[in-house]
Amino acid sequence: MKDSVAEEHLYLGFSHQYRDSIFPLHTSISLFLLSYCDCKLFKIFLVPTGENVDDQFVTKNLLGDLEVHLISRCQLPVVVQSCCLPAIVVKDGKFCRAGLSVVLRHIIQKTYEADPSKKDVLELLGFKKTCLKACAEVSQWTRLCEISIPLAVEGFLTASPEHCQTIPPDILQFERKLGEPVRVHNDDKIRRQKLQQQKAGAKDAMPILGKEATEEGKTVEMHEHPLPSLELSIAFSKLLVQEVSDADNREAPCIRRTKTSDLPLLDHIFAEGLYFTLADIVLLPCIHQFLVSSKKQGKNLVNLPLISNWYQRVQKVPGVKKAAGKCKMELLQFPELMPAPEEELQDLSSVPHELEEENEDSHFIGGPRPTMTKLMENGIEAKFSPHPCPNWTLDWTNLPSAVSPGEGKMSRDRALRKQQQLNNLVAAVTKLAKPGDVIVDFCSGGGHVGIVLAHMMPSCQVVLIENKELSLMRAKDRSDELGLNNIWFIQANLDYFNGTFNIGVALHACGVATDMVIEHCIKAGAAFVISPCCYGFIQNTVKFKYPRSRKFKEILSYKEHMILCRFADQTAVQLPPERRIIGKQCMGLVDLDRAWAAEERNYSVQVISMEPESCSPKNNMFVGIPA
Repeated sequence: MKDSVAEEHLYLGFSHQYRDSIFPLHTSISLFLLSYCDCKLFKIFLVPTGENVDDQFVTKNLLGDLEVHLISRCQLPVVVQSCCLPAIVVKDGKFCRAGLSVVLRHIIQKTYEADPSKKDVLELLGFKKTCLKACAEVSQWTRLCEISIPLAVEGFLTASPEHCQTIPPDILQFERKLGEPVRVHNDDKIRRQKLQQQKAGAKDAMPILGKEATEEGKTVEMHEHPLPSLELSIAFSKLLVQEVSDADNREAPCIRRTKTSDLPLLDHIFAEGLYFTLADIVLLPCIHQFLVSSKKQGKNLVNLPLISNWYQRVQKVPGVKKAAGKCKMELLQFPELMPAPEEELQDLSSVPHELEEENEDSHFIGGPRPTMTKLMENGIEAKFSPHPCPNWTLDWTNLPSAVSPGEGKMSRDRALRKQQQLNNLVAAVTKLAKPGDVIVDFCSGGGHVGIVLAHMMPSCQVVLIENKELSLMRAKDRSDELGLNNIWFIQANLDYFNGTFNIGVALHACGVATDMVIEHCIKAGAAFVISPCCYGFIQNTVKFKYPRSRKFKEILSYKEHMILCRFADQTAVQLPPERRIIGKQCMGLVDLDRAWAAEERNYSVQVISMEPESCSPKNNMFVGIPA
């Protein structure tokens, strides 16, 4: 086992303890993962939401072999005070990871780094290590696991009896998810195996686990009968580091000739498909609490056969029952449920897919001219404010090499264009900033903007927020080389940063991220300097609906606005000049809508073209100041 390079502190919220769980559920989930991974790498702190917490009560009733300390919110490292919990911070207090998915993924990675024999832990991250990696604002699945279901269960447990008669919609959403066909990276091969199994009448002839199987002391409890399906065989053979024998799975000629469209679909075994992942770890404590409460209320689970069977199946995974025992989770046992007749089931079709209505027409035919003409007839055209300092530039030749974007892996031409982009943003921020200000570089990537600002403005505190760990680590390496003391690094999605600040900045915030940054700045009463990007990725989300401003909403439908967004992305230098001109006009209209939406909330906003315009095909820049 490798030694940990630096001690890391894990901070978890604590509101109360109820039955066999600690609330909020994000804390129970985090502790369950630590137990499952048998991870002792972090110093763990509980952060009570109230003042009167009995230290003895908490520590005596907490997880068996984990040492946990109580700490008040005011004693937290300053960078953690700006974040939602759970959060992990390195001992020097400059680098923080916040938010459930980011924290859980980090625990898994550190566990594997410390003990590379724990490959089963690393497998929790799923195919290409992307499980719950996408942020909740753009991924409906991450949002369901990380936010919606934990909140739904907490609400269900605290509701009055008359308000908890119905199953929460988010639980029904998970039930429906489990009923959807599974797509995996090699599903054509597996579906052909399934077809062959069906044709051979071998559905009940594939016992994988036998009478008993163990792995590193983990006992797997068996079904009384052999596992019935190919999907189960594949799922559990992977957990036990076994391979399904190909000897009996050689494809017959008729199987090889079968069209892909005629192959049987694969059934869900675990939350994300065939394989046990971090999503199952996140959902188990939540669904467990929901099922325990439902059972106490005498509810019939016939409406949730897939969830009930998933809950039983997860218990068969090596290490799950042991971790549950450490967490004092008394897992329930149910008979296997079969889908009930239609008339007895709650109508799952009444549970809407998130954003289904708004985004149902995502394929557009035709160009932007009719939409642009419609706006023009109402007196709306793209307009740009004059650049306040078009010739302002940093003296790049006399700056340390670690400040320059050329320090990264990019060509000389691209580094020059990046310097030109930075000239524009830094010039605007310099005019707004005062000594003592907190400047937040949202979607910071490798820190090109934030590191320049921290170096040029030593009297300001600069915070870099980015959800990609490798990018943020590169930024920290550059900062360490420069010896910067006025800079923090937060790996988190935007929603998990709740600190106060004076100026928000973002260079090429992708799609909806631009609107998320603007919203964060408005809520904080902060000025903003933002260059948008990836207009084609804009679409309605849980929090953001388009068009944004009242004026645009009165004239354009969602579909018409999306046409502008799609064509706003057509500004690449290799396109014909007329196409690029239309693309620039569409960019201007989309950003005018955003600017007007901010002005409706008492901001003064200018939309400016960066100088020189050749510095980027996406060369618009907002400067917004609270009135």
